[in-house]
Amino acid sequence: MAPPSLAMNDFTGSPAGVAVSQGPGQPEPTADLRALYQGFERELLIPLWTEIGELMPAEPMPKTSAHLWRWDRLLPLAEQAGELVPVGRGGERRAIALANPGLGGAPFATSTLWAAIQYLGPREVAPEHRHTQNAFRFVVEGEGVWTVVDGDPVAMRRGDFLLTPGWHFHGHHNVSDTPMVWLDGLDIPFAHHMDSAFFEYGADEVSDRSTPERSRAERLWAHPGLRPVSQPRSLPSSPIAAYRWEHTDAALSEQLALEHEGHPGVIEPGHAGVRFTNPTTGGDVMPTLRAEFHRLRSGATTLPRREVGSAVWQVFDGTGVVRVGHSTWTVGRGDLFVVPSWQQLEIGAESELDLFRFSDTPVFEHLHAYRVQVEGAQ
Repeated sequence: MAPPSLAMNDFTGSPAGVAVSQGPGQPEPTADLRALYQGFERELLIPLWTEIGELMPAEPMPKTSAHLWRWDRLLPLAEQAGELVPVGRGGERRAIALANPGLGGAPFATSTLWAAIQYLGPREVAPEHRHTQNAFRFVVEGEGVWTVVDGDPVAMRRGDFLLTPGWHFHGHHNVSDTPMVWLDGLDIPFAHHMDSAFFEYGADEVSDRSTPERSRAERLWAHPGLRPVSQPRSLPSSPIAAYRWEHTDAALSEQLALEHEGHPGVIEPGHAGVRFTNPTTGGDVMPTLRAEFHRLRSGATTLPRREVGSAVWQVFDGTGVVRVGHSTWTVGRGDLFVVPSWQQLEIGAESELDLFRFSDTPVFEHLHAYRVQVEGAQ
């Protein structure tokens, strides 16, 4: 059987987009050179010397685009989906993924991160399943839903950050008479590119319909600075099911208060930040995902920063101006934006500005491929 044909460059007979350069160090195009390229085509080979600029660029050249999604446009579409699209087997979740315009129609926010708006109507149940992709929920609006992770019901409320590490059964049920919407974040694109994904259906109903104020995981693990002696083992993902808004809010407020009193602790003037961590390791909450919360005083501006790896940000409250690469947006509550790898980010707060952020940074740190550059840093 003949090998699949590659599109060919009309002049050189080489694969399309591969030109025989006549620049320094490159041979003149000849019949023998064309024959060589035809041999490459037959054997499905591409020479490095024609591709080195793309394969080894001077700095990252992400396909991911800087992009902004407006919450006031997303929410009505989610509400409409709630009226028209059922939740149950077949679709599993009423989740609407952010599709980055640079990724050719793929349902990915970045080349490694998946982000979606999930909508659950009054009294609805999303059935249980599990997958090897790591997942979390971040609640921008409302309450009344419990996510049940391996039989442990976890309340979801505004500002809460909730974990579903890979290969844990989970489902959701809304016990209220009002709908609820939240942000889902997963490492689906990373698992997709690595050919490492598994999925399995669970129960059609959630395994525990109770509605405790605090989950069992929180009762065991969510005490500041304390770890149960009965659990000595380090875990790849955090065992804390929910990081509650009241704790996040207090930590950010205290950082800014200490700065006002003349003590160190903030990232830069007027900019407080916290990272959600795994209490068994002190590292990130999941092996492939980093999650943080940032607060800027009114009038504060972050230093221009760029780093290897991509991030998705969501405005929790307040208004500000965001610059990503060559794009500039005014943002407000609920808006989501993407920062591609090695594109410069700068955020200015018009009012006190709260932002949730998740990124793929742990992947690059584990591979010793992470790099960051902050302009004007001391």
